[in-house]
Amino acid sequence: MEKQINGAQIVLQALRDNGVQHIFGYPGGAVLPIYDE
Repeated sequence: MEKQINGAQIVLQALRDNGVQHIFGYPGGAVLPIYDE
């Protein structure tokens, strides 16, 4: 069975794959899962 991943994990993996080391933003309800990863 394939492991399911959420949207935050997809975004973070894409950032890592493209060499991004730092991200900046305003934490809030919609993006909290990204900051939690």
